[in-house]
Amino acid sequence: MNLVKNEKLENNSHELQFSIDAEAFNAAIAKAFKREAGKYNIPGFRKGKAPRHMIEKMFGADVFHYDAINDLFPEAYEAAVAESGIEPVDRPEVDIVSASTEDGVVLKAVVTVKPEMKVGEYKGLKATKKVNTVEDAAVEAEIERMRERNARIITREGKAQDGDVTDIDFEGFVDGVAFEGGKGEHFSLTLGSGQFIPGFEEQVAGHEAGEEFEVNVTFPEQYQAEELAGKAATFKVKLHEVKTKELPAADDEFAKDVSEYDTLDELKASIRKGMEEQNEKNAELEVENDLVEQIVATLEGDIPPVMFESRIDEMVRDFEYRLQQQGLRLEDYIKYMGGDTAKFREGFKEQAEKQVKIRLALEAVAAAEGIAASEEDFENEVKRIADAYKMEVEKVRGIVPEAEVKKDLAVNKAIDFIKQNADVTVENVAPQKDEKAE
Repeated sequence: MNLVKNEKLENNSHELQFSIDAEAFNAAIAKAFKREAGKYNIPGFRKGKAPRHMIEKMFGADVFHYDAINDLFPEAYEAAVAESGIEPVDRPEVDIVSASTEDGVVLKAVVTVKPEMKVGEYKGLKATKKVNTVEDAAVEAEIERMRERNARIITREGKAQDGDVTDIDFEGFVDGVAFEGGKGEHFSLTLGSGQFIPGFEEQVAGHEAGEEFEVNVTFPEQYQAEELAGKAATFKVKLHEVKTKELPAADDEFAKDVSEYDTLDELKASIRKGMEEQNEKNAELEVENDLVEQIVATLEGDIPPVMFESRIDEMVRDFEYRLQQQGLRLEDYIKYMGGDTAKFREGFKEQAEKQVKIRLALEAVAAAEGIAASEEDFENEVKRIADAYKMEVEKVRGIVPEAEVKKDLAVNKAIDFIKQNADVTVENVAPQKDEKAE
């Protein structure tokens, strides 16, 4: 490949012209002939057995030229891009300038490239780091959650009450007629959980195992089954069993059973430390987001729309992959949600635009400060990935694209640089109380 022309155009476009010599072109034509000859019928020859000059005589001397060019283009284009130093963000529009077996091929590629962006001041930015303090109540609440997770469910006598787990049979009727989906046997219902329509669980409470009784309720006006919405219903219920949760005592034995610690105080201290570390991480992240948003607000330059669309494509593919992990198809999901693909993509637009702008802003800072990832940085990242996924280092090194990983690492270094040069005020704050909980 020989780079003939390297010209910047308007609107973040770039034109490359590059040549492929006659020797490489003729070799590619020969390979194309061997691969494609079987597609051509030549009188007097069995299919695929006609000599090349006969096929070219009947279908044109350039019959295999386009296949040869298609074979040669990817590697030649990649080399031209590397030599020119541009960073394409879209597929190129390609034209054949000339092609002959005597002189080789000259190709023209016009492609959209990553824009040159500028940012305003990124040193000395101000931010407040608000670190939530860990109160005793938060630690105690976590202990209670641990007790709940380790509770035993035991059968008890007496009337069912809020929080009990009941084993019931039920069948619902509207105007004396049983309705579809209104019947169940040995259904496990936790009273107070809100699993059933309003009023049902409250009427199960107060009954004992072995009792049969009726529950009278009215379906909500906005109920999912339209034929039942707003209608009064009677459920015939049989209560088989009443169970309750037996929580373990919060003592040293409990700490030994659920953790590596010997005492409850040690367990609480560990919980507190973990919460403090998480609060510190959350506060750091909020500061980071604040500082980056300040820089993004100063971003200058024209961003090609294709960059936003490409990011949306990536987000859609990621969403589709996660659906597949659950055994679902994207087409079915979109149909279930209303069947509008354009509207589905629109849902990613705001986040995609934000992510593209953040990336460009941080790359602009990295460029301005000459921030780059070293070989050591890359090797450390490869090792981190290998450890995280329990893979061999050499295998990871062969999979991950070094250039892209180094770009990501440079962006991370730019974030660190911004934080190190920011004026951050630390403020310890008590966490806001949940009014609903009160």
